Amino acid sequence: MRKLKEFPKIETERLILSELREEDIPLVTLYLQNKIFSDLTSNIPYPYTREHSEIWIKMSREFFENNTGYTFAIRDKEGQMIGAIGLHDREDDKAELGYWMGIPFWNKGYITEAALALIEFGFRELEVNKIYATYFLHNPASGRIMEKIGMKEEALLKQHLKKNGEYFDVMMYSVFKNIK
Repeated sequence: MRKLKEFPKIETERLILSELREEDIPLVTLYLQNKIFSDLTSNIPYPYTREHSEIWIKMSREFFENNTGYTFAIRDKEGQMIGAIGLHDREDDKAELGYWMGIPFWNKGYITEAALALIEFGFRELEVNKIYATYFLHNPASGRIMEKIGMKEEALLKQHLKKNGEYFDVMMYSVFKNIK
């Protein structure tokens, strides 16, 4: 993953993708308190606290400083945070895409719009060759997003993730810079 000197800001038709800020902590905490986020993701705990938000924002800053990831706040054009999306380095010129969106903003196409911009950013600016994402089988809506952004089903990873003492199968989708 190519190192950038400054954290980028990406604008789309309806959104601004920018660095997470301390003032985002209350909204992150509010959005992620719903148990559905823990149920549908591999790394969001429940119950979700302000301390979790503070740690996550600090880790996101460290990922950028260490050139291992870019976690963006997804903001509306007025600057209010409505979700988050990121690319995280998995070496060998590939990055993992992850995202979440506050429930009031579901089913409006925001994740699709943000993910398309982030894939372009990953290929053009970070010079990765492959971007992939996984989802729990009980979250098919995430798989539909992956299809909408041009990802193709790559593999069913059996018992790939362990959460709360239980093993889960996940589906992996990917997209490549240069299709062969």
